[in-house]
Amino acid sequence: QVQLVESGGGLVQAGDSLRLSCTASGRSVSYGMGWFRQAPGKEREFVATIRWIGGNPDYSDSVKGRFTISRETAKNTVYLQMNSLKPEDTAVYYCAAGNFGISRSNYKYWGQGTQVTVSS
Repeated sequence: QVQLVESGGGLVQAGDSLRLSCTASGRSVSYGMGWFRQAPGKEREFVATIRWIGGNPDYSDSVKGRFTISRETAKNTVYLQMNSLKPEDTAVYYCAAGNFGISRSNYKYWGQGTQVTVSS
């Protein structure tokens, strides 16, 4: 089992930045970690993913150029740096661990989520 704990969410204004963190405990992260988000009334959608070994980040088109995913393997932690935030980025952000990729089915373990609210 892998336990994931997210932190760093909050209420910000449009144009501001936030950094989310997700720390894994339990079994070692084998392949990759990702960030997804879910806005009210919408499906959970892919945001970013990164290979645990080698990096190779990938992003959804909606966040490319504004968000950066990174990992610190010694701390079993993955980060999501979010810049130039927009109201449409408002959602609960979930960390996931498992395989690398953009599909929810690639990930076996999920965090509890952290709320990000961007006001206009």
